[in-house]
Amino acid sequence: LLIKSTETINCSEPTTDALITALKENIFGKTEIRPVIDLKTPTNISVSFTLYGILDVDEKAQKLNTFLWLNLCIILILCVLKYWNIEGLSWDPVECGTDRISLPRKQLWRPDIVIKEFIDENKVPDTYYVYVENTGKVIDDVPYHVISSCNLDIYTFPFDIQNCSFTFNSYQHTMLDVQLSIAKPVEESFKYSLEVMTTKGEWELVEMLAEKPTIPSQEMNNSRDTLTYYIVLRRRATLYVVNLLIPSCFLIAVDLFSFLLPPQNVDRSAFKMTLILGYTVFLLLMNDLLPVTGNTLPLINAFFSLCLALMVASLLETILIINIQCGSSHYGPLPQWAKVFFLNYLAKLVFLSKKPSDQKCEPEEHRTETKRCDSAIESPQSEAVHKTSPTLQELRKISHELLSIRQQHIHCQLFSHSSEGDGCTFALKIMALLVKPTGTIHCAEPTTDALLVALKENIFGKTDVRPVINLKTPTNISVSFTLYGILDVDEKAQIFDSFIWVYLFWNIEGLSWDPVECGTDRISLPRKQLWRPDIVINEFMDENKAPDTYYLYVQHTGLVMDDLPIHVISSCNMDIYTFPFDIQNCSFTFNSYKLNALDVQLSFVEPVEKTLKNSLAAMRTKGEWELVAMFAEKPTILPEELNTSFDTLIYYV
Repeated sequence: LLIKSTETINCSEPTTDALITALKENIFGKTEIRPVIDLKTPTNISVSFTLYGILDVDEKAQKLNTFLWLNLCIILILCVLKYWNIEGLSWDPVECGTDRISLPRKQLWRPDIVIKEFIDENKVPDTYYVYVENTGKVIDDVPYHVISSCNLDIYTFPFDIQNCSFTFNSYQHTMLDVQLSIAKPVEESFKYSLEVMTTKGEWELVEMLAEKPTIPSQEMNNSRDTLTYYIVLRRRATLYVVNLLIPSCFLIAVDLFSFLLPPQNVDRSAFKMTLILGYTVFLLLMNDLLPVTGNTLPLINAFFSLCLALMVASLLETILIINIQCGSSHYGPLPQWAKVFFLNYLAKLVFLSKKPSDQKCEPEEHRTETKRCDSAIESPQSEAVHKTSPTLQELRKISHELLSIRQQHIHCQLFSHSSEGDGCTFALKIMALLVKPTGTIHCAEPTTDALLVALKENIFGKTDVRPVINLKTPTNISVSFTLYGILDVDEKAQIFDSFIWVYLFWNIEGLSWDPVECGTDRISLPRKQLWRPDIVINEFMDENKAPDTYYLYVQHTGLVMDDLPIHVISSCNMDIYTFPFDIQNCSFTFNSYKLNALDVQLSFVEPVEKTLKNSLAAMRTKGEWELVAMFAEKPTILPEELNTSFDTLIYYV
């Protein structure tokens, strides 16, 4: 699919330095213009992405909060995955010693591919490298924390299904300059997204669709080529059914069955008023679970209003019955036609039969007078009945109580740093695992200036390529970390918020010096002057808000020791079935973001038991959660998968 290169670059020898020198002469620094020979040639970019997590859906603001990896591919360069090609670039893999090389992204032209619905800044960890193959093909992976606009329809809440879109296009270049294509079938992206997604919160991914709108040829000069992905999400309704719908149905059922209470013996109105008050308090407490938007009224809101209206109507009916019962003495006898109409005809409609004693009507003079509630006009006979009825006397002693409800929410965020030097004890164990240096640098005198001058000539500024003589040699990196604080755990968003210190150790191949000749066995140098591995935490879903650090240690053997503070906001699949006695198992997966297992290989610095011990000793936060165990594993990669897989270390916290 990509344009084949027609020219080549030549290397003086099959080494990393020779290839990087040739690339600097041909493509480095040419970031201002598209990498084509003729500007009338469009740059073809292939795009795909993987959805790693659904962090939040804000119905009121109509926003979708997700985390994805973008892959773009170009015939001149793109791979949320982007792929594209640098026209005119190629080299002989045998002559230059490798068929591809990882280079800093800032040294090459990059397409201005954006997501049209993106409405916020991209808060993700920084990544630095892209792959350039010997054919001129560029492969770029970019992580995105996408806060995008989405037209949400919540009429059927909590059983709603939302359809949000990601529209990829060049921000400035028209279709005559940049043309997009789908890198791989959307079914494959959907399947892989389900495999890697770690957040299992309120929303689940049910489908992904994609389309490429057709642009007429006469509009190509002023239109942008676009790719549109549709993300179909379904809400998990169990929480709302259990907390909202079932309690409402129970309260309505209790209100209906209250009509079975005899009105002459029980104060039914007080009972119904208590129900209404309780239902009102219930709606106030559950209000945060209901979505709020101006587009449409959710059907569940109408359901709650109907339930409240039925309760009020039931109370009014009870008031009417009591009024008729207690105030009927003010009215004359019921007419005979009304008795016949209600007892003989309407009674049959509700299947109400007469008692055997009621089949014959008693003479008017032998009927017992109906019991009245008005004490002012009670007859002597009814007064005697009241005096002899203990039940009516007890009813006058009924009292009513209303329980107050109180909520308390505790939130604690403590932040502290540990004492210096926690990571320095790992160096001796690392040295046996790392590649030994093969050459030395010489100092004119045992002073700092002399050593710094020698280092500037040999390693300073070589940040563009891995510090190896032959690019086929992998860089071995040892990893460990200390957990300094558990800041927060958000069960609804499935987010684990923590603060850690990460320790990285690797070797600069070919670097060493004599400690006696140069006056020291190690030196601290600015991190920006050296090549750094792009080690990331796969579950990381936000930017690193930790304090900036600038220096690392380089030992006389070429061993580099780097300590990094990281404020980790990571996704975690949480099971709250046993809440509040739940135990959560969250993972930190360390791997290179861009460099595969042929280029970067990872190993553990120390046993995970020591990592747990150090974390418990250093941890300062003592909030809702406590650290109880740590486990670690290194997945095995098959030899045939080394070219496409990343070496990983997984810690379980």
